[in-house]
Amino acid sequence: MADTTGTTDTTDTAPAPSPEASPAAARPHTAVREGLRAYRLIVRMWMRSTMAYRTSFALTTLGNLAATALDFVTIVLMFSRIDTLGGFGLPEIALLYGTTSVSFGLSDLLAGNAGSLGDRVRDGTFDVLLLRPAPLVAQVAADRFALRRLGRVTQGLAVLGWGVLRVDVDWTPARAALLAVTLLAGTAIFCAVFVAGAAFQFWAGDASEVQNSVTYGGNTLLQYPPGIFGRELVRGVTFVVPLAFVNWMPVLHILGRPDPLGLPGWADYLGAPVAVLCCALAGLAWRAGVRSYRSTGS
Repeated sequence: MADTTGTTDTTDTAPAPSPEASPAAARPHTAVREGLRAYRLIVRMWMRSTMAYRTSFALTTLGNLAATALDFVTIVLMFSRIDTLGGFGLPEIALLYGTTSVSFGLSDLLAGNAGSLGDRVRDGTFDVLLLRPAPLVAQVAADRFALRRLGRVTQGLAVLGWGVLRVDVDWTPARAALLAVTLLAGTAIFCAVFVAGAAFQFWAGDASEVQNSVTYGGNTLLQYPPGIFGRELVRGVTFVVPLAFVNWMPVLHILGRPDPLGLPGWADYLGAPVAVLCCALAGLAWRAGVRSYRSTGS
């Protein structure tokens, strides 16, 4: 971790040594433990700040829930005119919708604020984070932690629960376990995309909308069956940005449906390994981005 006991010349254009460059970063277990501790403390601070205005928190959370619920209401209204969409009935769509909404909602809650890193890079306030004795990625992810985003998670869980009860599936322990792993792996994949998108903003400061097109746009994409999209798009979200492993691959397996690309059956279980790979690549991108940072010079 960065040593803050000495003096630091803040007028130098080179930033202070970051926590990622400290000896602790060479010890992965220590770095992870310190990062989780820092993240927990920052989140607790923001939660206390939020709960100081409980009525405001309740209203904004309900508003967030209602706004996201309109997405599924649109799908329900669509099914008042049609019986299937891409060969999927409403309960099957609910399973797709619920899995991606829960995974995205949790990742947006845990790391969604990383998307605003470009603002800190442009105005120079990222230097403040460099001076704090805490891992940078934990500070960026926990910055302005928005507990109101639990509304999206709650709404996604409600739709997922309805889909699980209504879909024509024999819920064996293996299928139930695959669904649970899918939610965790999907959350990790989306978190990795948030961190990688934040890292990209070290080079392209005004790139938050590019990140949003992958995260928010990807969430909307995954709410619908892959068969209604072009084959090239499905390939892109499978092999380039592997969002298909957030829910398409495992949910298709749970439903007994073949995937559009004809991948082998074992590919349906790759959600967790793909999540680990995405997190590792996002970590490398983050470290490269921090090393390239040269402050604003002011």
